Amino acid sequence: MKCPRVAAARCLANIEQEGSSLARVLPRIEQELDPAQRSLYRELCYGTLRFYWKLDAALKPFFSKPLKAKDSDVKMLIYIGAYQLSYTRIPPHAAINSCVEGCRKLKKKWASGMANAILRRCQREQDGLFSALSPAASAAFPAWLFNSLQNAWPDNLDDILTASNSHPPFCLRVNQQHTSRTTYLDALNQVDISASACDFAQQGIRLAQACNVDKLPGFHDGDVSVQDEAAQLCTTLLELKPNQRVLDACAAPGGKTGAILEHQPELSEVVALDIDEQRLSRIEDNLNRLHLNATLVSADASDLDAWWDGQYFDRILLDAPCSATGVIRRNPDIKLNRLDSDIEPLVALQTTLLDTLWQCLAPDGIFVYATCSLLPAENEQQLTAFIARHNNAELLPINTDWGVDRKGGRQLFPQVDGHDGFFYAKIHKNPELCS
Repeated sequence: MKCPRVAAARCLANIEQEGSSLARVLPRIEQELDPAQRSLYRELCYGTLRFYWKLDAALKPFFSKPLKAKDSDVKMLIYIGAYQLSYTRIPPHAAINSCVEGCRKLKKKWASGMANAILRRCQREQDGLFSALSPAASAAFPAWLFNSLQNAWPDNLDDILTASNSHPPFCLRVNQQHTSRTTYLDALNQVDISASACDFAQQGIRLAQACNVDKLPGFHDGDVSVQDEAAQLCTTLLELKPNQRVLDACAAPGGKTGAILEHQPELSEVVALDIDEQRLSRIEDNLNRLHLNATLVSADASDLDAWWDGQYFDRILLDAPCSATGVIRRNPDIKLNRLDSDIEPLVALQTTLLDTLWQCLAPDGIFVYATCSLLPAENEQQLTAFIARHNNAELLPINTDWGVDRKGGRQLFPQVDGHDGFFYAKIHKNPELCS
C-alpha cells in the first residue's frame, strides 16, 4: 500500500528541487494513493509548505551536515514529521514512526536513524523549538517577502501573516441567472451544508467547511461555481450593460468570464483570451457547465496582430500575471518558488499588457486592472506610472466598503475566514482626449 507521507515527501521534494508548482505535482502523485489516504496527503503537503521556512530555520541545526539535493525527499519527510508534531493532532509516536518507516519506503534505510533522532529531539524540545528564530522565520515567510510586506504594510503586517498561514475558506458564486443567493442557501441547508452569505460579493457564499463539489446542489447544472469572494468583485466594477463587447484578458481558468456572463447576459460578445491553450480548455469546460458562451482565443495578449480584429471593446478586464502574494494560503508553494528577483520582470510584463490592451479599449470605455498581489510595485505604483504615460487615462474612484483606498485603487488584504488578498483599479478612457 502506498504511504501518504512518502507521497507528500516526493511531492515537496519535486517543488523544492525542480521549482514545480503544487497545483501540477500534487494531483499527479495523488493518483497513486487510495482515496482514503488523499485527505492526509493534501494536509501534509499544504501544511508543511505553509510552515516550511519556520520548520527549516528550527531544524537546520539538528542536521550534522546538509543533505544532498538528491536526498531532498528525506529532508522533506523529516519536515513533514516535525509539522505533524507541531501543528496536528496526530499522536507523536505515529508522526515519528511513520516518517522513520518512510525512509525505508524511499529505499534510503540509511536515513531512518537520522530521522528518528531529529524528530525525537523535536518532540523533546517542542516548547522551545521555535523560540529563537528571526521575525521572518517565526512568521514562516522567506526573508525577502517578509521584509517587503513589512515595509509596505507595517500596520497590517500581523493580520496579513496570520491570514496567509491560515486555511483558505471555501467560497461559491451563485449563478444569478439560475437562482438567488437566498434560495441557494436554503438548498445547502436542506442537505446539511452549513454556509453563510459573503460580506461583499453580492452572489458570494462561504461554506463552514470545504466539501466535494459533487455534494453541492445543482453544481453540475451550473447553479453555482467555486470562486473566492475577492475575485467575484470584478463584475460590479466593470459596469456591464447590454450590447457591450467585453474582453477578459488572461482569462483562464474562466471564473471571471463566467461571472461576467452571469452578471449581464445581454452582452454582444465576451472574448476570453489566454496564452495557454491547454488552460483555455478549462474555460470551455466551465462555460459548458454554466450553459454560457464566449469567444475563446489562445494568444499572447501583448501581440495584437496575433488575435485582435480591430474592433474596440467597451470593457476590458485584465487579471494580470503577478506574484500571487495575496493567495499564498491557497498556493503555499509560492513561499518556495517566488523570488525577490521575480518581481521586476512581472512588473515589466504587467506594464506591457496594460499599454497594449489599452489600445483595444473604446473611447469612454472602462478598463479594470486586477492582481492577487499585496506588493505596491504591482498595484498602486503600476497604476500611477500607467496614468502618467497615458493622458487619456483617468482613475475612477471605487466607492465601496471593501479594501483600503490606495490612490484610486483598492487593496484587499487576506482575511481569516474571509476573502483573499487582491487589488483592483478602475480606469476610464476619456473620449475628449482620444485622437
